[in-house]
Amino acid sequence: MPKTMGILGKKVGMTRIYTELGQAVPVTVVEAGPCKILQIKTVENDGYSAIQVGFDQQKAQRVNKPTAGHLKKSDSDGFYHIREFRVAADASYEVGQEISIEELFKVGDVVDVQGTSKGRGFQGVVKRYGFKGGCSTHGSMFHRAPGSIGCSAWPSRVMKGKKMPGRMGNDTVLKKNVIVMDVRADENVVLLKGPVPGAKNGLLKIFSK
Repeated sequence: MPKTMGILGKKVGMTRIYTELGQAVPVTVVEAGPCKILQIKTVENDGYSAIQVGFDQQKAQRVNKPTAGHLKKSDSDGFYHIREFRVAADASYEVGQEISIEELFKVGDVVDVQGTSKGRGFQGVVKRYGFKGGCSTHGSMFHRAPGSIGCSAWPSRVMKGKKMPGRMGNDTVLKKNVIVMDVRADENVVLLKGPVPGAKNGLLKIFSK
């Protein structure tokens, strides 16, 4: 994970914007922040330097007692998402401080975006890895099967890492070098060029560089 500051956000969806030359640019709309700092972790106490932030306000009655006690230190009720960002050991942050997109990003910045890809369930090799498959006509009887997976004499087993059917998606994906096309601080919205990992309403971690 990149050792840099960032912010949590929620993927709203995709749309397009137009440049001054009339060129259409696909963008992902992300509702990012504000995030509240809940805890500051130090090398002396925790072995590493990071800040813990909360995003997406939650009702206090929906939070269990251990979490409520932890949030009380930052004078917070509750959050649906609590994550950490690695920061430099000499970084100056305070518990209870709010982080907004206008403090981190500006138009033209290059960021990294981390999210959970869409889960596709159990899939075959054609969809999972793009295998060509066999002929669809002339009675081939071989269409979307994986084909041979090894030799009989040697090594007499299936080698590790062989591309075969299995679970597809639902993985943590980090997309690097995404351009910030627009920052709308009054709406807590940032527009990122192109697609980013995850489905609508999925949690995103946006790392500044």
